Amino acid sequence: MKTVTGVFGTRADAARALAQLQATGVPEERATLLTPEKVKEELQTVPTVASEQTGAVLGGAAGLSSGPLAVAALIPGVGHVLAIGLLGGAVLGAAGAGAGAVAGEKIENSMTVGLPEDELFVYEDALRHGRSVVMALAEDDKEANRFRTLLGIEGAETIDAAREQWWIGLRSAEEEHYKVSGRTFGEDEKFYRMGFESALHARTRCKEYDQVLAEMTAQIEDLQKEYPGVALADPFTRGYERGRDYYQELCNDVKAA
Repeated sequence: MKTVTGVFGTRADAARALAQLQATGVPEERATLLTPEKVKEELQTVPTVASEQTGAVLGGAAGLSSGPLAVAALIPGVGHVLAIGLLGGAVLGAAGAGAGAVAGEKIENSMTVGLPEDELFVYEDALRHGRSVVMALAEDDKEANRFRTLLGIEGAETIDAAREQWWIGLRSAEEEHYKVSGRTFGEDEKFYRMGFESALHARTRCKEYDQVLAEMTAQIEDLQKEYPGVALADPFTRGYERGRDYYQELCNDVKAA
């Protein structure tokens, strides 16, 4: 499976895009919409514990199109997020919402294969800024291209564009912080950013530093083979450590709120 993602400025646009995907024959279990859950009444209507929901509840509580399951969960660093469909439950679980069982045992292992855990932080950033995300699992490249075209027609921003906007928002502060290393940020930015993003991988970001040290070291060794003679270990490590601090600050902000 290949994941195709579009980021939308409004919930209504995202809901329309999801409806268009479903209208072309995409099964409900292979498409989802994630949207920030900020309306108090919605939180009261849609429980944070996994449960079966009717299309009427979903439509009435969330202002979204029909679907068999609506899930509201708390994602660390983001806050409450509403998702629809079994795929949405799988995404929330991968993001650390404790929602792996959101759809009970209906979430098949095959559904989680192909979820881009290295991109979840981009989705989270979009949600944190009030945007909505539509995801669809494609069976092959041809179907993936069809999904991308459809989402583009509906006004979606690509995940690559969203990733760049995320980094642009952080770059100035990271450059200023990097000055204390005595190195040139412009020269090291590529590997610093690689380290930063690696620390945000859903698989490792909540683990203690000593638990991820071996994996980080392995990543550096692989990069060193790809870029022989380049002094990349220091900027990658500094970026990795900053990425961990960044994620922790986001989680602290949500807890404080």
